[in-house]
Amino acid sequence: MREAVYGFLKRTFDIITSLFCLMVLSPFMLIVSVSIKLDSPGPVFYRGIRVGRYGRPFRIYKFRTMTADAERTGGPSTASDDPRITRLGAFLRRYKLDELPQLINVLKGEMSIVGPRPEVPMEVETYSREQMRILDVRPGITDWASLTFHDEGEILKGSPDPHEAYREKIKPEKLRLALKYIDERSFLTDMRIIFETILVLSRTRRGAGDGNQE
Repeated sequence: MREAVYGFLKRTFDIITSLFCLMVLSPFMLIVSVSIKLDSPGPVFYRGIRVGRYGRPFRIYKFRTMTADAERTGGPSTASDDPRITRLGAFLRRYKLDELPQLINVLKGEMSIVGPRPEVPMEVETYSREQMRILDVRPGITDWASLTFHDEGEILKGSPDPHEAYREKIKPEKLRLALKYIDERSFLTDMRIIFETILVLSRTRRGAGDGNQE
């Protein structure tokens, strides 16, 4: 009964929040879309395959931040100094603005506002039986791992093989935090993660502003 109530509240919150944000942010997202087309050749959106709830694959929506042939010229993990990142893409990544189109995935029911970040199929294939529990819930835009590794690109910066570095430095803790979320998830936990995400993004923007003044 408790799980059913939580599921209902979570999905209702996801629908209302994603719909409201898409309506309010649509003018800004249109400006970003035009800017991407002007900045580099290629589509506005990146639609890579991710593994969703119950192992079902889906296409995630992101603003394109890399060259159009990025998937053919490099691995799935991206360091902040990756030459495939476009000029505008670096800005969008820094402030997580490339993630905004995932509100469409939330509205469609493929993702949630809060939940473990979705992985590419090749990484899910390496999950242990315990880690497969992560697929019991919808993946999300933000979670504990998103907060811990909000500067993932900087962590991978300078690595000769960013994806191998991701597997060594980030993936184990990311999976641990995903399981922690699943074991402790509640509506209040979701609200706390959203609040802390807003704080982290605010500090990022404030820090960039301070740097520009120097």
